[in-house]
Parts: sequence; C-alpha cells; structure tokens
Amino acid sequence: MNILIVEDESRIAKRIERMTRDILGNALQSLKHIDNLHDALWHIENSSLDLVLLDLNLNGESGFDLLTTAVSGAFHTIIISAYKDQAITAFEYGVLDFVPKPFNRDRLEQALNRAITQEIIETSTIKYLAVKKRHRIQLIPVEDLLYIKGAGTYTELFLADGKKELHDKSLEKLEQLLSYSFERIHKSYLAKMSEIKEIIVESGSKYIAELKNGARIPIGRTKYKDIKAKWL
Repeated sequence: MNILIVEDESRIAKRIERMTRDILGNALQSLKHIDNLHDALWHIENSSLDLVLLDLNLNGESGFDLLTTAVSGAFHTIIISAYKDQAITAFEYGVLDFVPKPFNRDRLEQALNRAITQEIIETSTIKYLAVKKRHRIQLIPVEDLLYIKGAGTYTELFLADGKKELHDKSLEKLEQLLSYSFERIHKSYLAKMSEIKEIIVESGSKYIAELKNGARIPIGRTKYKDIKAKWL
C-alpha cells in the first residue's frame, strides 16, 4: 500500500507512522508524511495512493478543504482527529473511517484493516460522492444516484436527471461506502434497491432489474435469489 499521512503535529505523525509500519508490515510499499494542506493537495493530485490518513486541523486550516479532493480520488480516506463533532460530516463526504484522538494501536489497526480487506461498512451517513470536474470538485448527492456501473478502475454514476458522471473510485470501494442502500446485483453493477420497480426473468436464464425510470440492468445468475429476496 502507498499511504500519505497529513498531520501537522510531528509527534503524532511519527506515532501514526510507527504504528502503521508495525500493523501493515510487508504490505506497506511507501509511507509519506506531509504537515500542510498545500503540499498535501499537490501530492494527492500527482501521486498514486491507496490510502490517506488525514487530520482535520492543520496549522489552523480546516482539513475539509482537502477532504473534498481526497474523497474524489481512487483511494480511501481515513480521518484521524480530535474533533469528534466533525465525524458525522466527514462520513457524509465519504470517508472510510474516523479515528478519534487520542487513539490506540487497536483502533488504528481496525481502520487500516477496513482499507486492506475491503470490509463492508454498515453506515447510512454518506450523503455525497465527490467527482472531479475541470478545475473543481463537484459533490453529487447520493439521493440522486440510481445505479453505478464499473468501468475498469473507474465507475460511472447514473443519476435521476439522466446525467452520467465518472468517479475515480472502483466499484469495490464504492460498494464499501454505499452498502446500506445499494446492492452488488452483478459483477459490474451496484443498484439502489429502492429504485428497482421489477425483477424480470428472460429466456436463457437472464435476469434483469428494471428501475423506476425505465433503465434495465443485468442481475448476475449467482446473485438473483439473494437480490430477489432482499427486494421483496
């Protein structure tokens, strides 16, 4: 894993680094520490990362200025902060976990394991997916999202207004974040269960989910029984 630590207190950053190296062992490929928003933003936009460990208060500047850029990336973001009152907002923006300070090794290990194992997060707080547009980040309300299609290492977001947006995160990573309302109905699709109007069985053992807006997306043969049971 390639990890970036964004933390302005050197003592805490060294502790995070020491624990992370101990927890991940040989799974860790690179680990870099940056103590300010400007350099962190440049590194995020110009490096290949798997995980960002982000503090929300950096030399008096709000880490939320960086968070919207971070969560639009292909990697996951874990917040490590003493500002527990900001946890709900952080989850709304799509972070994988929030580790409150002071923290111990076990709590950090729990968060890192979520990133490694792609553990499904049972949360209903995420409200936005951040997508990269030219020279800006756009927040897409999850309530406007109907289904998601995998497109290689990227995903395509299909919205209620008929628009389609490209997201840098993989289908697997979005499945982690959206598991409370979306189901993996096919190896290439996540669908919002509340938007499914009908499940259709076609000749040749083909299964289709027809959404309320008329869109038709495939259901995997191995997933059909489970999806039908959850839908009913």
